[in-house]
Amino acid sequence: MTTRSALVLGARRELGTVGLVAAMCGFYAGVLLVASETLRVNSESVGDVSAIGLVLGVVASVFIAVAVYVSAVVIVNGVDTVIAGRLKQIALLRLLGADARSLRGAVVRGTTGVAAAGGTAGVLAGVLTGDVTRAALVAADRLPDGGYALLPVLALPAAAVVTLAAAGAAWVGSRAVLRATPAQALSGASVPAPDSPRAGRLRRWLTVALIGSGALVLAGAAVLGESGNAIGFLAAALGAMLSGTGLLVGARLVVPRLVSLVSRLLGTDPPSKVAARNAVRDPGRTTRSTMGLVIGVTLVTTFAAGFAALRVAAASWDQTAAQAAQTDDILRHTSTIMICLVVVSSAIAAVGFVSTMSLGVIQRTREIGLLRALGFTSGQVRTMITKESVALSATAVGFGMGLGLAYGALGAQSLVGFQNDGFVWGLPGPVLAGIAVAGVLLVLAASWVPSSRAVAVTPVEALRSST
Repeated sequence: MTTRSALVLGARRELGTVGLVAAMCGFYAGVLLVASETLRVNSESVGDVSAIGLVLGVVASVFIAVAVYVSAVVIVNGVDTVIAGRLKQIALLRLLGADARSLRGAVVRGTTGVAAAGGTAGVLAGVLTGDVTRAALVAADRLPDGGYALLPVLALPAAAVVTLAAAGAAWVGSRAVLRATPAQALSGASVPAPDSPRAGRLRRWLTVALIGSGALVLAGAAVLGESGNAIGFLAAALGAMLSGTGLLVGARLVVPRLVSLVSRLLGTDPPSKVAARNAVRDPGRTTRSTMGLVIGVTLVTTFAAGFAALRVAAASWDQTAAQAAQTDDILRHTSTIMICLVVVSSAIAAVGFVSTMSLGVIQRTREIGLLRALGFTSGQVRTMITKESVALSATAVGFGMGLGLAYGALGAQSLVGFQNDGFVWGLPGPVLAGIAVAGVLLVLAASWVPSSRAVAVTPVEALRSST
């Protein structure tokens, strides 16, 4: 990291999330590429089925793209959070004559360097893990010995894609650098300036346009599914992408309101009231903390709900008992495989949530010191941070589940609607219960470490802090 990057972003640990997320994404890509190569070689060993190799490559590319997309969202949020916490320092650099664009370039270079190291290491580790696992299976006669490549052709390009995605995410996440003015350094302001009225109106119009067009396309996909048109599923995918992008663009308009509603359930004692206020005090931070997790939960729930709806639909088809059992078995196993593939993206989102919460607490060290000086006990500080995490994660999990159930049902309808009477919903109970349990564990992980750090600092030291 260059000296200028260090001045803007602080210590290297501030970008720890970027390196970890890039490494996780790279590892996932490396394992998928080795698995795809292994299946391709085994398929070709029994005949000329090059089409299978093409399909496997496309499937692997799609899931890698999903992981890269989630990683980019997490990196945007991470960079945005780091910069929001260092806005006074950035404004001071502006006051001393630094150019905003050069500072933003420093942010991009620093983030890209960390992501390149993490992504490359992750891809190589994933490929090594896949090669070792495959060698063990070959030695145990579980796989035939074949001409397996130790390093898949697309391994290094995958690392490059992760790095480029991180660079783009850093550019988007560093918008606050351009808005940091010298006046903020003189006034001591540490909160990013809000969007201009024009930018706010543009955001609202774009949100309405994307969500509205996505909803129309999803409705059209359901109609196409009723008529048995094969293009219905592609239309459903397009509609989900449009509406999902609209929700992502307009998240700052929606998520803080949802968090505010959930915060009312936290209680009326002082820690609960402060937690509810902190959860929505900075709408940008609230949105950054939750949106990556919303995407991860939505992905898992969409696949689980879609296959659950397909299983419900298949139960009503005109099949023999043996055919019905075989169909259900195929759908159940395919659902398990797909969920296992996409759950890695959710894990990346969870890492982003924990990191954003930790950075947010670190950046409020002075405020927590003031609360301690006013009489808050260590237990009350822990309760406050935990309940703030509860408000954010519960909102993300609930919102993601709702979106996933809708997307999954519409996707299933677009595929097999013509074979069923009415609309079929899938309610994957075990998966939803697993997500709920994971949400509880995530709350503990996201609150325990930062709260332990917060109470370890004495009130006097905290009040002396510049953050």
